[in-house]
This record gives sequence, C-alpha cells and structure tokens, in this order.
Amino acid sequence: MPLSLYLLALAVFAMGTSEFMLAGLLPDIAADLGVTVGAAGALTSAFAIGMAAGAPLMAALARNRPGRASLLGFLLLFAAAHAVGALTTSLPVLLTTRVLAALANAGFLAVALTTAAALVPPGRKGRALAVLLSGTTVATIAGVPCGSVLGALLGWRAAFWAVAALCLPAAVGILTGVPGRRAEPGTAAASPLRAELALLARPRLLLVMLLGALVNAATFASFTFLAPVVTGAGGLDEWWISVALVLFGAGSFAGVTIAGRLSDRRPGLVLAAGGPLLLAGWPAMALLAGEPVALLVLVFVQGTLSFALGGTLITRVLYEAAGAPTMAGSYSIAALNTGAAAGPLVAAATLGTGAGELGPLWTSGLLVAVALLLALPFRHVIAARERGTAMTFLRRRSRYRQHSGST
Repeated sequence: MPLSLYLLALAVFAMGTSEFMLAGLLPDIAADLGVTVGAAGALTSAFAIGMAAGAPLMAALARNRPGRASLLGFLLLFAAAHAVGALTTSLPVLLTTRVLAALANAGFLAVALTTAAALVPPGRKGRALAVLLSGTTVATIAGVPCGSVLGALLGWRAAFWAVAALCLPAAVGILTGVPGRRAEPGTAAASPLRAELALLARPRLLLVMLLGALVNAATFASFTFLAPVVTGAGGLDEWWISVALVLFGAGSFAGVTIAGRLSDRRPGLVLAAGGPLLLAGWPAMALLAGEPVALLVLVFVQGTLSFALGGTLITRVLYEAAGAPTMAGSYSIAALNTGAAAGPLVAAATLGTGAGELGPLWTSGLLVAVALLLALPFRHVIAARERGTAMTFLRRRSRYRQHSGST
C-alpha cells in the first residue's frame, strides 16, 4: 500500500477521535451546559448530518482543486471548529461547531476515499479502504478512551483541545507526504459532474447505500448511548466507560480488518454470516446488560460485526459508483452518516420509555432487522465480485493523476 494512505490515516485518526469520543463525554457536556443527556446526544446527530450533507457538496467543490490543498484546507477548518467548541458555553454554538467540523471531515474523507480507491489496482479497494479506516478504528481503541479519561480528569473541553492539537502533525504529514501539483486545464475531471451525479439513479447503488445507512444507524444508535448502559444497567463505575470504548474500538479494528480481507472477493460471505449474528447481538446485549462480563464481551463482538458489515458495504458503494471517480467516496460517506444521524435521534426517543437506557440497544436490533429484510431479495447484487482488469486500473489511475495533479 502507498505511504500516502498511511499519512491520510493519521488525519482520519484525529477526526475519528472527535466523532466517537462524545460517547464518553455526553454526561459531562450535558451537566456543564445544563441540558439533558438526550439533548446533548444531538451533538452526535449534528455531526452526522453535516457529514451526510457535506460529503457530496465538499467533494464537488474540491474536485477541480489539487488534492493536497483540499485535504489541508479541510483539516485546518476541522481544527479551528474544535478550538471554538472548546471555548463556548452555549449548546447551539457547540452544535454549530460540530456541523462545521463535520463539513470539514466530510470533505476530507470524500477526497481521501477517492484517492485511496484510485491509487490501488482493481480488486484491492477493500484493502486500501481498510488502511484508511484504520485511522478511525485506532481512534476508537486509543483516541476515544484517552479522550474519555482526559474528559474525566480535566473536563470535556480538554478533549476538544486535544483533538485540535492532533490535527497539527497530521497537517505536516499531508504537506510532506501527499503530492499536490495543480491539474492542467481541461483534465481536471475524469467525467462531468452531472454524469457522476446521475449514477445516484442506479438502483444497485441506492440499495447498497441504503443498507450501509441502516447498519451504521444501528451502530451509532447504541454507541452514542453506551456510557449510560455501562454505568446504569451494567452497574459499573464511570471509569469502565473507557474500558467499554476500548473494547468496542478493538472490535471495530477487527471488523475493518475482516472487511479489508473479504469485501473484495467474498462480500456475500461477510453479509450472510455477519448479518444474522449482528441482529442477534443487540437484543442479547439488552437482555444481558446487567451482567458486566457478558456486556463487555458483547460490546467487543458488536463492534467487530458492525464494522465488518459497514466496511463491506462501503466497499460495495465504491464499486457500484466506479463511474464517478471524484464523487464515489462522498456517496459512501453520505450514506453512512445519514445512518449515523438518524440512529441517535431514534435511539434518544426511547430513553424516556420503559426501556430506559436499554432502548437504544433494542433500536439497533430493529434497524439491523430492516436492513437484512431489504437485503435478502437482492443478495445476488450485494455478493457480486469485482472483475476489473489491469487496463481499467491504469485508465482510472491516469484520470486520477490528471485530476489531482499528483506525480
């Protein structure tokens, strides 16, 4: 894999830390700002909404600009939004900074995903994506728990400052490791923007985007409100929240690794084996939440299954949108973050019901069930393998280099 992929993964690590760390900071943020935990949970949805809406928009704006300049600009905007968020005492202002950070994150990931897919030959998109997403999974293993501990020791604002600081070495890595010569006139786009957007009318593409959204909605419905489950139904001390986040992160790393190995050649196997297990796992977690050992084991298992299926569906989106070389990455980001926005909102509504803090877990099970019911009649579409040729790769790489101005 090219070194540039690992440099991009460093920036994704900083962004992933921000996206996921709220799961451990929500109670403190709610108390500091004088709002309910459910209201503070809107911060997660605000970020996801910004990602879903911003991915296509930012990708379209950046498609005719040098890749390095776009990536650096998005990263610096992301850092600035966190600095402002760390200073505010207003929930509306904090919500605004989360949307701005999400727009920057969306633009960065859209460009980075397209870059990753274009730098590798056909049949290796899944592995390239696994390298890029390793930044997110390492964030859930190390960055998010550290953010939770930092928040517990110094307050949630310190965690926001830490994310802003993480962006600085990532920016240096982009400047030194990602080529960025401006594209020549007339060669900026591999295909017209209208033609790339027209692919969104393809039923196969819409199907895998919808399935990715549903699976990610299930993931974020429970992950956002994991802290109340650990300290409430689980009866564990606040410090065990960090342990649960580490376990979920370790599971997500394992899941992305599985997707990287199998999503190119055996996507049907991942979905057929992992889907029913993921469906069974969420209600099992709700029923066994009062048993700390079982709860923590299931946190790891569900993290693995969620990211294995999610990573496989992202790869399928990239394959189905292969005719949109500058926009394909944004389609996958938009789909996943539509789910990430909807999941916590639906789950928050269950907190005031008789299910209490276990409501999000039951919500996740329902969302996965819907995804599997939709996928079953079209399993042959999802399980289709990519049979690209070396010449196809050379043509795509040539178009990418013309577009991004890489050397």
